[in-house]
Amino acid sequence: MKPTCILIGAPIDTGQKREGCLMGPAAYRVAGLAQSLEALGQSVIDHGDVTPAPLRETDCANPAVHHLAETVAWTEALAEAGEEAMAKGLPIFMGGDHSLSLGSVAGVAAHAAKVGRPLFVLWLDAHSDYHTPLTTQSGNLHGTPVAYIAGRNGFEAFPPFPAPVPAERICLYGIRSVDSAEHAGLLESDMTVCDMRVLDERGIVAPLREFLDTVRAQNGLLHVSLDVDFLDPGIAPAVGTTVPGGTTFREAHLVMERLHESGLVTSLDLVELNPFLDERGKTARLMVELVGSLMGRKVFDRPTRSFG
Repeated sequence: MKPTCILIGAPIDTGQKREGCLMGPAAYRVAGLAQSLEALGQSVIDHGDVTPAPLRETDCANPAVHHLAETVAWTEALAEAGEEAMAKGLPIFMGGDHSLSLGSVAGVAAHAAKVGRPLFVLWLDAHSDYHTPLTTQSGNLHGTPVAYIAGRNGFEAFPPFPAPVPAERICLYGIRSVDSAEHAGLLESDMTVCDMRVLDERGIVAPLREFLDTVRAQNGLLHVSLDVDFLDPGIAPAVGTTVPGGTTFREAHLVMERLHESGLVTSLDLVELNPFLDERGKTARLMVELVGSLMGRKVFDRPTRSFG
């Protein structure tokens, strides 16, 4: 029986400095995310947009960090919403910048601990997001979720992460932009890093299959965090952190189809869509189509249409 898809809007753009991501949830709704899922036979409930928790006093030793109190407030609210939604279906968190994953994955992790199953995280992104509030030079907290999820130090202002995810259960996939501090931290971890060189040399499917086999063998829950910049900017321009050399249209759909076939995905982030930077909704529509592939639409099911 198909789980109910629970749409959760997270209109956040305080995790970075380029405004516009707060329009992301609305863009997904306009692009027909719910209707696309319903056409695949999914039950869909839209919980609307989350409201951040009340702001409280916070501080950080790194003066570059900005909007810390707001990010903590979003994290608290999304963790609560995520844990509640996991008990009822498959939450789809519509962002919003990637700082939303500080809260979404915390909620998913709390549910996983409650039901006694290991949580795995597949990070589809150009960036490793392995900074902490103490190592980031930009001060952009959208670059810190993986470090928070993995239990790194430096997040004292945030709620303690429920049951940090061991590094060997996290796969960074499609990575092609890593700062030196992040690189040093990753070298000390057992995280699976499938950067674009790995994918060029081994192909798109083999590394993904290996990770999914591990999830299946341990009866794990799988959280997928899909950043727009996982895609090549030529097909997905609506993101403030474009990095050349991302996945192609065909590669991205293949990843989603393999995830569907695995039957392992239990929660999903859609992050970093900035409609202000889009071309007539091109990126929003592509992201909706990718979710369709993740939920079972095959390549021969897609109507021919222009992306112009």
